[in-house]
Amino acid sequence: MKPYFSSREIRALMIFLPLCVLAVAGMRLARPKAGPAEVCAVAHEAERPADSVRLFRFDPNTIDYAGLRQLGLTAYEAASLLKYRAAGKVFRIPEDVAACYGFTDSLYFRLAPYIRIGRKYAVAPPAYRSERVVRQPLAPAPFLIDTVSALYLRAIGALSKRQAEALVRWRDLHGIRDMEELRECYVVSDSVAAALEPYVRFAVRHDPAVERVELNRADSAALCSVHGIGAKSAAAILRYRERLGGFRCVEQLSEVREVTERNYEWIVKQIWCDSCEIQKIDINFAAPNTLMRHPYLPPRIVRKLLRERQLKGGWTTVGELVRQNILTEEEAARLAPYLRFGSRNDPGNDAASHGEALEMQERIY
Repeated sequence: MKPYFSSREIRALMIFLPLCVLAVAGMRLARPKAGPAEVCAVAHEAERPADSVRLFRFDPNTIDYAGLRQLGLTAYEAASLLKYRAAGKVFRIPEDVAACYGFTDSLYFRLAPYIRIGRKYAVAPPAYRSERVVRQPLAPAPFLIDTVSALYLRAIGALSKRQAEALVRWRDLHGIRDMEELRECYVVSDSVAAALEPYVRFAVRHDPAVERVELNRADSAALCSVHGIGAKSAAAILRYRERLGGFRCVEQLSEVREVTERNYEWIVKQIWCDSCEIQKIDINFAAPNTLMRHPYLPPRIVRKLLRERQLKGGWTTVGELVRQNILTEEEAARLAPYLRFGSRNDPGNDAASHGEALEMQERIY
């Protein structure tokens, strides 16, 4: 059987094909890549609406990109409608516009009065119209801002899906006590706040002038009553308190990541801390997992502690940890209130270590 290629042609292909692969790879590597800043700039531009908005009657089957931008659509939303149309889809009735990817119900209801479908595109079977129905927004009723869901905010037509979810995240992190704080949320415009004001209800908050909340005994409900603490922040404070063994002072709240600097200034005026509630760790007998759990004991220090404890057997004061270069003076001063030395049945060592801890903290601070 005669071969398809001669030996000379085969050798030529063996040389030519690798050269083609190298050329394509070189072109891909030489192509400039966008940096993170450029990618963020493009994404921001896609989400930014047009500078001037003018609502007018339009046919979604024939309008161009510039016309969509004049209607107030972002670049992403305008491109989504054009791609939907380029895929062979036809807008038979106004409700079909809501089927475009990226179109929220609030955007559709804003454009609906101006949508005009031409006769050329409006011809469709009768069953077609009954299947394309956009839900009308629910009649708003009074609701509690602390418990309202993103689904309800979207159902009453107040916010889009993304805006409602962003508002709920903001509420869980910061807490919302009044209309002024509601307006501080970055997704709540003045018009949205004015529309919600007749229906939104706020929970009765804790009055700091009457009684402050004790930080080490407070539960989630008590923490949420503090101005500046939401459900998410309260859960983070409780988790950190459990790892820490209790707060020694209110300034330690700044170590909780969910407590922002802005809210911290409000919170410290409404709480107090009882350092007698601190749960101490017996450093001479604590398990490695217990030591690793404490936020003031990073793995580097835990490894030193375990190694020296195995060789020496234990310590009696915080000063020994400093002299053995296991802890610095700053680390020892911060950690001393949470440590005890010796057996659990020997309270004498606790008193000695507590006195040394106070002396070390005075020297540091």
